[in-house]
Amino acid sequence: MSQDILKKVLEVGISLSAEKDFNRLLEKILINVMEITNCDAGTLYLLNDSKLHFKIMRNDTLKTYQGGDGKESGLPPVPLTRSSVCALSIIEDKTIVIDDVRNCSEYDLTGPIKYDAITGYYTCSMLVVPMKNRSGEQIGVLQLINAKDENNQVVGFMKEMVPVVESLASEAAIAIQNARYVDEIRGLFQSFVQVMSSAVDERTPYNLTHTTHMAEYGGRFVDYVNKRCRENGKEEAFDAAHKEELLMSIWLHDIGKLVTPLGVMNKDARLRPEQATAIGHRMEKVELWTEIRALKGEISEEEKNEALAEVEKLRNLVAVVDHAGFIRDEIMAELEAAKNATYTDLAGEKHLWFSEEEYTALTIRKGTLSAAERGIMEGHVVVTDKLLSKINFSVDLSHVREWASSHHELLDGSGYPNRLSGDQIPYEVRMITILDIFDALVADDRPYKPGMPIEKALGILTTMAEKEGKLDPQLTRLFIEGRCWEKEAV
Repeated sequence: MSQDILKKVLEVGISLSAEKDFNRLLEKILINVMEITNCDAGTLYLLNDSKLHFKIMRNDTLKTYQGGDGKESGLPPVPLTRSSVCALSIIEDKTIVIDDVRNCSEYDLTGPIKYDAITGYYTCSMLVVPMKNRSGEQIGVLQLINAKDENNQVVGFMKEMVPVVESLASEAAIAIQNARYVDEIRGLFQSFVQVMSSAVDERTPYNLTHTTHMAEYGGRFVDYVNKRCRENGKEEAFDAAHKEELLMSIWLHDIGKLVTPLGVMNKDARLRPEQATAIGHRMEKVELWTEIRALKGEISEEEKNEALAEVEKLRNLVAVVDHAGFIRDEIMAELEAAKNATYTDLAGEKHLWFSEEEYTALTIRKGTLSAAERGIMEGHVVVTDKLLSKINFSVDLSHVREWASSHHELLDGSGYPNRLSGDQIPYEVRMITILDIFDALVADDRPYKPGMPIEKALGILTTMAEKEGKLDPQLTRLFIEGRCWEKEAV
């Protein structure tokens, strides 16, 4: 083996070990082997379910290059029969060298000859090598066609190149096997993450599709950002690994809700169930006491009717307030008037209609959570950070913990938990925040409000970005321009 070839073989090994994308790995294997053998065409097949599946094909004469983008070729798999030299190399576990396809009686070569008749190509020499991993397991085949000499004339493959290609095929098989192991581990981890995320959503009917929607929007958001980069002649902002890291952060952003009390997460009214029950029983007792006092002659019919009307007025006020998305000023004024209102029991003692805790709950201006309950709810991001600190993320996912646990931070410093602002907030977090707020606005499964029309939600996002300085204006515009909530948007 010449020094030049040895050097190329070593370079191939280094190159293959550094490649992380599986499809590019396969393409790189074929390109490198074709370059070392100086051949015109080649095909790489992978063995699966007792069939050889086409993965990469290159033909310099026909200018045909398929499979490097990962798309399926549509070509049928090759069954393991002796009618194909590729299959035969697997069946007999041997390298097949053919100097001249049309003058070879040892093998059935009708396949290449038919291919030539269809394409106008002329197949002459072939080198077919099975790929085997460390344990000798066959995982595929390298098929090389038409070696060329220094004058670019088609010749047979040199004998000294056979062990070189066999060595490269073995090296390639190991690289492919390693890549498969990595993909399997990555797939297992991604499945686990999605299971955990689903566990969060399944805890409550009010969060059932939130993370799934965000992941869908997030994938389109990334694709649209990349599209705009290309249109502006810039490098894409997200490669495959970067996109995966962002999506992983989205899947894990609410993992802390695993320990958030359901009484807080599922609270669909300002009053807790026991508070609403206590107030209802209190009103029923007052109505009963009023009837009794009237029967005893302690109050007149007019006083009875006035007292009953007051109870009904308060009952209606509580009913309206308890589930309202927002309490208007006039309703708040009625509540303030009722704060010191009293009723009289059978012993003639006066009592406030509402305890301090009940009144505080009823006067929550927006939503259903008290300040204390909101603090518990907001604490889910702290728990998210704590839980994710226990995971030994790979280098490619090293930002997941930070991005996932910071999705409630706002550019003006009014977010939580760390009141980050401006450049302290990575743009990936800014993207997640936009997705989170948008889905919260339009979701129709939240306990404290109906779903909002999309255009109104987009108006709120724009206001938060352009006027309030809470969201990134450029990213907000890109999200809206790309209509990233629509399946066919990008």
